[in-house]
Amino acid sequence: MRNELLFRESYIAIEYNQSDDWIYVNWRGFVNYETVTTGCEKILFFMKDLGCTKVLNDNTNVEGIWSGASKWVGQDWFPRMAEAGMLYFAWVHSSSAFSRLSTEKALKNTADLRSIQTFDNIEAARDWLRSV
Repeated sequence: MRNELLFRESYIAIEYNQSDDWIYVNWRGFVNYETVTTGCEKILFFMKDLGCTKVLNDNTNVEGIWSGASKWVGQDWFPRMAEAGMLYFAWVHSSSAFSRLSTEKALKNTADLRSIQTFDNIEAARDWLRSV
């Protein structure tokens, strides 16, 4: 079964995986504060709209630094995601050292990390989401 495409821009594709009941987010290229916040708000919208509790956030194809949005992700967005019902967030690292640093900065700004796990490959992230 193919994923249902919910939203697409040059920097992001958001899909719903009905068989596994999670939102799959494929970030691409260089992102910045504006694209990160816009994309994250779309994820939150679709999570609420679908009543979905799992997110597979794939940064495999992200290039460069986006640390300008890291504090916002950790202090603003993740708490609202949890409030909206997010139970599990699998975050696949980019191979870009700068993107990885931005991810780590976001996590350092996140008060409650219990629902968030990071992975170096998408297979491990999928396995974890299927196990919870």
